[in-house]
Amino acid sequence: MAAIGFIRLEPYDGKLSRTVLRGGKDSNALLLPDYASVEMLHHPEFAGMPLAVGGDSEARHGIVLTANYIAKQKGVKTGMALWQAKQICPEIIFVPPRMDLYLRFSKMAREIYSEYTDKIEPYGIDEAWLDVSDSGNLKGSGMTIAREISHRIKYELGVTVSIGISWNKIYAKLGSDYKKPDAITEFNRENYKDRIWQLPASDLLYVGRQTNKKLQKTWNPDNRATCGIRRKVVRESFWKNRKCIMGFRKWLG
Repeated sequence: MAAIGFIRLEPYDGKLSRTVLRGGKDSNALLLPDYASVEMLHHPEFAGMPLAVGGDSEARHGIVLTANYIAKQKGVKTGMALWQAKQICPEIIFVPPRMDLYLRFSKMAREIYSEYTDKIEPYGIDEAWLDVSDSGNLKGSGMTIAREISHRIKYELGVTVSIGISWNKIYAKLGSDYKKPDAITEFNRENYKDRIWQLPASDLLYVGRQTNKKLQKTWNPDNRATCGIRRKVVRESFWKNRKCIMGFRKWLG
């Protein structure tokens, strides 16, 4: 069957890029690059150490734009003030952002993606969905394409990727977060109920802190992944995002 995949580029202890693949008539995939992975690649002396990108560490101004996995395991989060990150992880290393470098890596990653499909939907500077529905005859299944891209990103760019594969964008992105780093997760029509419905709705794309609070109040928290939410509840409680959430409901059920 076709598949949607979500890919994150990562160094061996960071992450760089995400991309969506779509393999077949109902399949997609997504790949995403991250700044921390690029910095780790260019600073081998920081291997095995917690690192974050963002702000002015000397003036203690700014926030964490991204962090490698070592820093995240110690509690450092994206959006956290630098002084807070330093309190949580005293040994953390801060590096200033270098957008020209990140743009160059993003361009190189997308050049690789373009060899598999011309249907690429950017999602910010470091993310994109790839529709590979028409690539099966030449490139193989969604899983085959995902494995090949993963291998090429690792050996051509020096970073690893986490990839999610499914038949829609939401599950593709969820798959990229499900297991990482350097992993490929497939949610298909045979396993998605067992693997996804047990997850909290907060794991879904666009379900942030405030939306999740509303969801917890409007229906049984055991009714996972918005499967049981009613149209009336969406209209009354989620007016701004109602179309998006109802779309999720349709895709997830």
